[in-house]
Amino acid sequence: MPISEARRRANEKYNAKAYDQIQFRVKKGQKQVIQAHAERQGESMAAFIARAIQETMERDLQNKGNP
Repeated sequence: MPISEARRRANEKYNAKAYDQIQFRVKKGQKQVIQAHAERQGESMAAFIARAIQETMERDLQNKGNP
C-alpha cells in the first residue's frame, strides 16, 4: 500500500529537521560491493557507512589523540 502524500511530506519535513545529508561518489561497481558487504553484516548501506566513519574517527582519536 503506497503512503499518502501527507505522510510523505511529513516524513520529508522530519528528515530535514533531524538529519544532515552527505552525498559522495564511488567508482563504478563499488556501490554494489559496499551494499553486498553491508547486507552480509545485516545492516543497510547507510548504516554500514555511518558505522565505518564513526569507527575510523574513534580509531584516529586513539592513535593521534586529536579531537
